Amino acid sequence: MTEIGHKLICEEHGPNDLADYAELADRSAFDFAMISDHFHPWTSSQGESPLVWNVIGAVSQATDDLTLGTSITCPILRYHPAIIAQAAATAGVQLPGRFFLGVGTGENLSEHVLGDRWPEHQVRLEMLEEAVDLIRTLWEGETTSYRGEYYTVENAKIYTLPEERPPIPIAADGPKTARKAGEIGDGLVAVAPDPDLIEAFEDGGGEDKPRYAEIDVCYAEDEQEAIETAHEIWPQAALPGELLWELRTPAHFEQATAAVSKEDVAEVVVCGSDPEAHIEGIREYVDAGFDHVAVHNVGSNQAEFVEFYEEEVLPAVQ
Repeated sequence: MTEIGHKLICEEHGPNDLADYAELADRSAFDFAMISDHFHPWTSSQGESPLVWNVIGAVSQATDDLTLGTSITCPILRYHPAIIAQAAATAGVQLPGRFFLGVGTGENLSEHVLGDRWPEHQVRLEMLEEAVDLIRTLWEGETTSYRGEYYTVENAKIYTLPEERPPIPIAADGPKTARKAGEIGDGLVAVAPDPDLIEAFEDGGGEDKPRYAEIDVCYAEDEQEAIETAHEIWPQAALPGELLWELRTPAHFEQATAAVSKEDVAEVVVCGSDPEAHIEGIREYVDAGFDHVAVHNVGSNQAEFVEFYEEEVLPAVQ
């Protein structure tokens, strides 16, 4: 059975709206939610980027049953992993049994802000593996001194711990990271319906672990209106290659997306109100091997999107 989630996008919405959308998802037929963790939006037209940990606290008070996970927290540069260990433990107390900590190697866009060097991917992957180990060590609740290759902790103890430690799924964009996610993670997170990622994840030991994916859509009754909205707000979805991970500022993304056409965006974002198009988009991920698919609806019409999905899409894919 595939679970379908609602993606809460901090780059598009303020903290109060995000809490409202989480409450909406909690009351709906969606099975879970995921929330982004950025310092910057991708482009200035998106207009927001609240601190996700404050928002998670608000979501915990606005919802009763909704499972929520970060997608994706990068605990290696902008955040020290000891701080994420404490933040995620608190979130686990606020959302008992319904919080997971999705982690990854991050994007330069948000991780360079403290002036740290942006390492190559292999180094970031090594840093992530050590960060995950440190987080789990601190979650044991003992006074900890940790001296790794990248991180040091002295006499640290987390006192506020949930009864159930949050799972830590790991984001992957290629087979090497997917294999590492299978080895050290409690699940996989991806943004492309790539069966090679699933194969690598299973090769690393992820056979019985959950596989999360994200899909971008833009719901509107009029397809052209949806395409225009997606092009205005979410043009970076059509950027090729490694630009998403390497560009440093929203201004750089605005320069890069200046050449992105509406047709380019329509090829990668499901636009309009044809249920079959949305169902087909989700089934691509299911057919690739993902058992959790979070749907990001571009724009502010979240209530209309949820109603459309409850009536026209979710019955066909859940």
